[in-house]
Amino acid sequence: MEFRDDVDLDASQVDDRGSSGGGIPGGGLTIGGGLVGVVVLIVALSLGVNPANLLSGGGSGSAASQPGENLNAKCRKGSDANQSEKCRVVGVVNSIQSYWQSALPEHFQQTYSKAGTTLVSGTWNTGCGRATSAMGPFYCPADRGVYLDLGFFQELEDRFGAKGGPFAQAYVIGHEYGHHVQNLLGTMDRAGRDRTGADSGSVRLELQADCYAGAWAKNAVTTGFFKAPFTDSDIREGIDAAEAIGDDRIQERTQGRVDPESWTHGSSRQRVHWFTTGYTTGSPARCDTFTGAV
Repeated sequence: MEFRDDVDLDASQVDDRGSSGGGIPGGGLTIGGGLVGVVVLIVALSLGVNPANLLSGGGSGSAASQPGENLNAKCRKGSDANQSEKCRVVGVVNSIQSYWQSALPEHFQQTYSKAGTTLVSGTWNTGCGRATSAMGPFYCPADRGVYLDLGFFQELEDRFGAKGGPFAQAYVIGHEYGHHVQNLLGTMDRAGRDRTGADSGSVRLELQADCYAGAWAKNAVTTGFFKAPFTDSDIREGIDAAEAIGDDRIQERTQGRVDPESWTHGSSRQRVHWFTTGYTTGSPARCDTFTGAV
């Protein structure tokens, strides 16, 4: 995964409010009637939609953090994205939004409007309510924004066995922008209050976002930001990340048993299947997870 050295980056699409220097802050949140440890919560809510719908308790912590940087000065060219993690986020966001500016009118006859990404740490306010780094990356429909603590990716490697890598990060960001597309298309309304279960609206929403991430990955080189199409090794990083955050894999690691009735994001197999569907077809129109079995 390598950016073209001379391509211009638009750092205005990413706001750095300060990012953590390591793992996720400690604390606890009440969800589903029980107290869930932060390590479980990180992935249970990772890649989630509107955390305010799930948040019913307090919880905060502290982590070593660095002040936000002026990304407009730091991230100007693709060569910067090849050297800096934050600039890589800028490049990935630029590519994803460039793709959807063309793909949304082509496949869904709708105009795309951009969403910002905010790099955060600790606790902060969003249009969806008070948020913490412990919630993992998420998209807030109310303010049409993606929130991301870069420490999340190290946590996935350290605690949940993901291999990580640049494309694993790109997959996660692509998934969150998939939720933005769903918001623009009104798809989020189809999930309604059907929030848990292997066949729930929530699972279908998450799997579709995985598929949208795959469709972008297939077409990313056409946006002009990357030197070449993603390699098989890149795609394996994304697949590995999708497997690591499947509901069944998380439950096996955290509680020693699998309970499909409590799933919110889908199994490892489902997540890999739908990301692969988007990637192999390259068409977001093939990402209809709301018809038939998933």
